Amino acid sequence: MVNDVFDYTKENMQKGIDALKRDFTTLRTGKVTTSIVDNIKVDYYGTMTTLNQVGSVIATDATTISITPWEKALLSPIEKAIQEANIGVNPNNDGSFIKLFFPPMTSDQRQGIVKQAKGMVEHAKVSVRNVRKDGNDKIKKLEKDKAISEDESKKAQEQIQKITDEYIAKIDEAFKIKEADILKV
Repeated sequence: MVNDVFDYTKENMQKGIDALKRDFTTLRTGKVTTSIVDNIKVDYYGTMTTLNQVGSVIATDATTISITPWEKALLSPIEKAIQEANIGVNPNNDGSFIKLFFPPMTSDQRQGIVKQAKGMVEHAKVSVRNVRKDGNDKIKKLEKDKAISEDESKKAQEQIQKITDEYIAKIDEAFKIKEADILKV
């Protein structure tokens, strides 16, 4: 019973870390990655479709992303979607593909992105703490239902706190790595 609560707690805290790492991929670092355009949706014959499903998206160098649509008719909807996404660059359409030229980041931009990352980290920590609360509530319910003793309940809650501390440390470590990546020139 108690081990099931621990497993539930670990599994859901890991989901919070996985979500944080996914969020981190949308942040721009020193070199450009195609994940910057992952959340852009294009109107594909009335259906909002992700950019990488309507064309080839590749990073040709450290500051350029090239998008080659599967159909030429999609050039202007892709261009419009990129402009509406407001990712900090204007698309250059040459008639057969679109290029996005990202200027080198200034130190102010880097600091702004670090702030965004800190917000994502705080969100992940809140998520982990909410899972801790759920786990503790389940333990207290087991104690109330007389499935475990008061001592077992206290030990279980201490174990959940240790698990929480472990996952908070993992979040902090992920942030340190991402911050170094963002600030690296």
